[in-house]
Amino acid sequence: MASCFASAKIINFGSQIRSNDRIPLDSQLGFSKVSILRSPQKQRFAHGMYSNRSKPLMCRSGASSIKCVSEVVKEKKTKSGSPASTLLITKKEGLEVYEDMVLGRTFEDMCAQMYYRGKMFGFVHLYNGQEAVSTGFIKLLRNEDCVVSTYRDHVHALSKGVSARAVMSELFGKTTGCCRGQGGSMHMFSKECNLLGGFAFIGEGIPVATGAAFTMKYKREVLNEICDDVTVAFFGDGTCNNGQFFECLNMAALWKLPIVFVVENNLWAIGMSHLRATSVPEIWKKGPAFGMPGVHVDGMDVLKVREVAKEAIGRARRGEGPTLVECETYRYRGHSLADPDELRDRAEKDKYAARDPITALKKYILENNLASEAELKAIDNKMEGIVEDAVEFANASPVPSREQLLQNVFVDPKGFGIEPDGKYRCEDPKFTEGTAQV
Repeated sequence: MASCFASAKIINFGSQIRSNDRIPLDSQLGFSKVSILRSPQKQRFAHGMYSNRSKPLMCRSGASSIKCVSEVVKEKKTKSGSPASTLLITKKEGLEVYEDMVLGRTFEDMCAQMYYRGKMFGFVHLYNGQEAVSTGFIKLLRNEDCVVSTYRDHVHALSKGVSARAVMSELFGKTTGCCRGQGGSMHMFSKECNLLGGFAFIGEGIPVATGAAFTMKYKREVLNEICDDVTVAFFGDGTCNNGQFFECLNMAALWKLPIVFVVENNLWAIGMSHLRATSVPEIWKKGPAFGMPGVHVDGMDVLKVREVAKEAIGRARRGEGPTLVECETYRYRGHSLADPDELRDRAEKDKYAARDPITALKKYILENNLASEAELKAIDNKMEGIVEDAVEFANASPVPSREQLLQNVFVDPKGFGIEPDGKYRCEDPKFTEGTAQV
């Protein structure tokens, strides 16, 4: 089949590709592959998925010849007459991806209800609209792989395998939460699922993720353990002007760490437009500056995200080093549930709402006969039941005891130090007098 062509958006280290060079676009997967010969023995590849617009918002140089996945699939169906050979996902994979995205959306919608009913406290940041990014990456990981999140971490936790009960209970501040009710919305953590935490300050989780990736490389190359685990670090566009971001990109590239840096570019850092705050808004370009592939992908299309994620995760597993992936996405709600969301233009919101990632996946599944409407409706109902059960479980769970406040603070297991006579200070009845009741 004749190759399609598109202007190069991906610059790999060692290459001399310019923005106006034309490269073949793989017609089956919908992403470009640039082969760069660095030595007679070694070739490196840069892969990039393109959004389904001729001019992505974050890429100022247009490429009108770019074809989106749906167009390529339609073209191959017409020419080959064999739809099965063009599918980007199997039925099993499609239903798993759909289920995870619906769970995330249903869970976040319920969080909004519970927040306004006074069941949750503090700031709660919802993920509605960005589900394709979490599902697209995390459902390709193994349990041993690590994920580091941000303050918008509920759905990352669910995708990584933390139960809806544990996440909801954490939001309710109950002892049955994944952090025993002490982490709350912005600090989900699970040792069992290798979710290394949500982090409230921007950029705070990137060094943790880099350290986790270094541990994996150290196990393999110094301790000679069998280890091909990878780390995926999620963060937003507002983080990408932060010093820790640049320092960690440098270290990861220098040491060829098994990590994927995933920018969830939802175009707004609280109330600041990314285009107003960044001199070069194409975040993916920062990857090649440090000697790693930089990729831009339509973050509203889970199938495109999955294809990019497969390659980036595969590179990390093979010991080929880090990748920076910019996922252009959009959050449907304000920065947090305390944000009235008055700064974003209504037309912009409607534009992205019309490209809803769950609706798009559902359409793809139905059009390609991967599942019936009844099967998808059964998944919707199942996810609603799981979320409702999580709320009932969290409501019925106990609140933490006062003693729990003193645990995991200092080295001694009971917290707040030991008196000269060897007794724990916290055992003195007067020690906590005047403190607030939990």
